[in-house]
Formats: sequence, structure tokens, C-alpha cells
Amino acid sequence: MSDALAGAGDAPVVIVGAGPCGLAAAAAMKQAGIPALVFDADCVASSIVGYPTFITFFSTAERIAVAGLPFPLAAEKPTRRDALAYYRSVVTHFGISVRQYEAVESVVRSVNGFRVTSRPRGGEQCDTAARAVVIATGYFGTPNALGVVGEDLPHVTHQFREGHEAFQRTALVVGGGNSAVETSLDLYRAGAHVTMVHFGPTFDKNIKPWVLPDFEGRVKDGDIRVIWNSRIAKIAPDIAYLATPSGEVALPAQHVYLMTGYTPHPGLLTSLAVAIDPVTGVPAHDPATMETTTKGVYIAGVLASGYDANKIFIENGRGHGALIATALETAPRRT
Repeated sequence: MSDALAGAGDAPVVIVGAGPCGLAAAAAMKQAGIPALVFDADCVASSIVGYPTFITFFSTAERIAVAGLPFPLAAEKPTRRDALAYYRSVVTHFGISVRQYEAVESVVRSVNGFRVTSRPRGGEQCDTAARAVVIATGYFGTPNALGVVGEDLPHVTHQFREGHEAFQRTALVVGGGNSAVETSLDLYRAGAHVTMVHFGPTFDKNIKPWVLPDFEGRVKDGDIRVIWNSRIAKIAPDIAYLATPSGEVALPAQHVYLMTGYTPHPGLLTSLAVAIDPVTGVPAHDPATMETTTKGVYIAGVLASGYDANKIFIENGRGHGALIATALETAPRRT
């Protein structure tokens, strides 16, 4: 063990998650003069690292900027590369202490606050004292699994990077939202033979209207095939079996992209006795302070949206840190 536990008066606020909303919370702490320490099991902004290589954000730069730090950009909307550079600059500008590649394994109540147990990649377990804890773990680590045979095969993925890998090969895209549509288009442009399958009769309700014309044009021209009201029943090497209204259909599928979304994982919260609504998946918290029903435990970012991950994005989750910092400024410290 390392990092001897200190008294609550000396301990930092520990933020679990170095994504945009976690960094926004850390920057807000810096601006309020509250010591903070950020842990992440991966690198800074790892969720954005996992975005498609050539993606352009739907939001403008100012809407994903945090803590008042300008996001200078010549183009109308930032790319993945622009965003990664910006969030690196947030860390350096505010002097945020980030322990990358150090997974938090547990958080427990201690006499004067909390004990955060973490493990650096390939290293030994560490204990860190915390005055308060902010859980900002997002949801990209827990994709929505289909639960079908073959989902774990090597040609099946829940993450899409770029279409080049499927050049002149058959690609099956599962889903009906923005990710599925953009993945299908990128695969088509890279020369793949694309089929999109969705369990519903049309696109998801949150589909961006400016994405549709290009996609619908490709479908009309026969460049992309769409199969509605159907589900994946089983995946085999190079073949996917669909359950359709007219029976089982076998499709060639050398690459399978499961664009089925993600669900926040509230494991740390449940271990701290934070109640999770069984219907919505929303952790019990005060939206004015983001403090949960467990005193001293806060949430930031998409965790606050529960199962409806499309409810909170960087744009409306980046402000959670300021609410938490204000609450901590006025909260009495344990001694």
C-alpha cells in the first residue's frame, strides 16, 4: 500500500473519470481553490479516443469547451483530433493532477472522509484519502450487449474506427441511431458492401435530421441495404443469422458492427449505498448540487441520465463540476 491516508482537511476531492465532464469538474475545483485529483483506468478523454477516427462533432467548439477555456477552431465544428488536443490543453492549462491508467477498484467511507483504492497498470494497489468523491465514469466501457451466440467472435465489435478495414468485404451494421447511420456511410465510402439491421420500423427518435439525406440517398440507389423490424439471432464466422418477420435470414457478414449504444455502469455508486432508480437507472441525487444520497459522493456527466444516455452530453454535463465545486465550497469539512 502507498499514499498514507491523511485527515479530511488535507485530502483532495477525488474525481473518478478523466473524460470531458470529469476534467470540467477538476477545472471547477481548481478555480474554486479546492485540491482535486483525477483517476482514470485509461488515458485522458479515452471515450473520445474510441470515437471513429475521422468523426466530426455535431456540437460547435464553444459547446464542448469547459471551465471558460476557449476552444479556438477555424472550422465550424471540431473533429476528434481537435477535441483530443483541446482536452489535453485543459489538463495543462489548469494544472490538473491526473493519474492515467490507474483504475479505481473501490471507494469506502473512512473516519474523516473516504478511502479510494486504486491500482496503476501493472502496479501495486494504492490507497488515497479523499474529502469527497465525484464519480464521472461515463458509459463507453459498458456497451449494450445483444446476448447472442457469436457476439464475442473476433470480427464482431461494439466500436467503429474507420471503414477502410472492410474494403470490398461484407459489413453488417446493427442499430438505428446516429452511430449506425454514420458507420454505414463511412463503410460505404470505403468500398464495403453494407447492410444495416434495426429491430424497429424506422430510425431512432434522436437521429440528427441533417444525417439522413445522404443515407437515404445511398439506400435509394442500392448502395446500402436496410432491413427493418429484425434482430440478430446468431453470429457465425462470415455469416449473421437474422430473425425477421418472414423468418430466419442468413446474411454474408465478414465484419459485424454492433452500434447498440452504451449503458452507464454504477458499480462504485451502488457500493457506496447510492440508490439507483430501477426503471430509469438514474442515481438518487440533488440536481442543484449533484450530491447523491450518500453524503460527500457526487456524480457528473452521463451517469446522471441513467439508461437514457442521449439525455446528457458534454454540452449539458460540463456544468455539473461547477455545481459540485459551489456545494463543496459551502460544505463544512470533516475533521
